[in-house]
Amino acid sequence: MSSPKRRIETDVMKLLMSDYEITLINDNMQEFYVRFHGPAETPFQGGVWKIHVELPDQYPYKSPSIGFMNKIFHPNIDELSGSVCLDVINQTWSPMFDCINIFEVFLPQLLRYPNPTDPLNGEAAALLMREPKTYEAKVKDYVARYATKEAADGAGDEEDDEEDEEEEMSDVGSFSDEGDPAGDMEL
Repeated sequence: MSSPKRRIETDVMKLLMSDYEITLINDNMQEFYVRFHGPAETPFQGGVWKIHVELPDQYPYKSPSIGFMNKIFHPNIDELSGSVCLDVINQTWSPMFDCINIFEVFLPQLLRYPNPTDPLNGEAAALLMREPKTYEAKVKDYVARYATKEAADGAGDEEDDEEDEEEEMSDVGSFSDEGDPAGDMEL
């Protein structure tokens, strides 16, 4: 069954040829890191995150798993594990999507339009609903402290954390709105 394998290679090559900085794990096209930049005109602007991506053998029929390796303060992202709450979207994942959609559309949309009614981070959700200005200030504080290029480079280097995080990563799906490419780094 070479079709999913070929599709994985095609999608990963698309990412490698894009402006995103990609690091393959053990030269394996099914597991890699992507350097992701916070979308412009959001409190996440200027932030740099290392995103762990794992493509299942059934990809693209089964959605990829993704997780933030360095900290982010967001209602739909678990602060400790970095897993992303996109359950609703997971059900709407389609083989028509590819890896680049995650970084050009899905994640920018998630950061732009958080959903506090389906939180993984209750504190962020409550703050966003009750005190939006305080929420924004805390997001910016996290960006300044944890989402620098250096933080992204060092994220996930703690070997023993690796196993726990893999099991907690969540699946990705679609958003309806257009997003802009967030990456601006050369390979």
